[in-house]
Amino acid sequence: MNKILTVTVPSYNVEKFLNQTLESFVDIRILDDIEILVVDDGSKDKTVEIGKKYEAEYPDTFRVISKENGGHGSTINCGISEAKGKYFKVIDGDDWVFTKGFVELVERLKKCNADYVFTNYYEVNDITNEKREICFFGIPENVEIIFDEIAKDIQISMHALVIKTEILREKKIHIDENSFYVDVEYILYPVPYVENIIYFDIYVYMYRIAQMEQSVSMKGFQKHMQNHIDVILHVLDYINEHKIRRRIDENKIYYMEKRIAEMVVSQVGIFNSFPLYKKKIRKQFIEFDKQVKEKNMNVYIMSGRYSGMLRTLRKTRFHFYSLISLLSRARNWKV
Repeated sequence: MNKILTVTVPSYNVEKFLNQTLESFVDIRILDDIEILVVDDGSKDKTVEIGKKYEAEYPDTFRVISKENGGHGSTINCGISEAKGKYFKVIDGDDWVFTKGFVELVERLKKCNADYVFTNYYEVNDITNEKREICFFGIPENVEIIFDEIAKDIQISMHALVIKTEILREKKIHIDENSFYVDVEYILYPVPYVENIIYFDIYVYMYRIAQMEQSVSMKGFQKHMQNHIDVILHVLDYINEHKIRRRIDENKIYYMEKRIAEMVVSQVGIFNSFPLYKKKIRKQFIEFDKQVKEKNMNVYIMSGRYSGMLRTLRKTRFHFYSLISLLSRARNWKV
């Protein structure tokens, strides 16, 4: 059966959340139009049992795929290879969708042929349940636009994004495995092949934040810092590869470089979060900054514009690292 949309649900030990996630897709109006791939990444809890319950009740819609643990990227790669839908979306196993908005998205996709589709989403505080709206002001709604024409005006997160499956498969988009922070690869690797894009002013994704164990908490960033660095450097290599081919519009290059420059600034914050007595952090910081400069001068310059601390460190050649780090914390600089 042909499907309009494949949703891959990366799932690793998410028994606490998965019922809410999967139930949010259940609406009789669209069950025949979607497939939900619950990609179990070697879970040790009841994740598979919960997924199998939905598979048994809705066999034409839900499917559980169990695999050895390989990280978030491996679940996306698996989903891409198994997808039957015209479009592809990732909803993490500890997040969910706003059912009304999701139904509307599926209905609109039936009449859509854009390469990229993006929508609004909510960030939901896991402690307070407060919701923060993430939307895209100033972007024309419900009309296909040449991506190159608005690439300098937007940045689209994974939570907002729907991608045409044939791009992911035919262009052999492959995400790093056994690594965190690879959502950036998922967002950027298809960019050279995207022609048309469309924005739907509807809320779909419900992104759960404020979990202490999240990889995007500072504790998580510190623990998985090398993954964060590796993703930055891998994407810079990818950008360079396409620059050499000269087959990509400069606006797309800017779009990719801007996102990685922002990621470099995040990395500055990670370095700055460590205690100053950890001398090896300064050496890692210097080496990282050197690699960014060697790989992509545009990203190097752009990241300096975004970060006062980074500009100061570069001007002083990192000689006063401890003092600058202390000042940045005391003055609450934007790193």
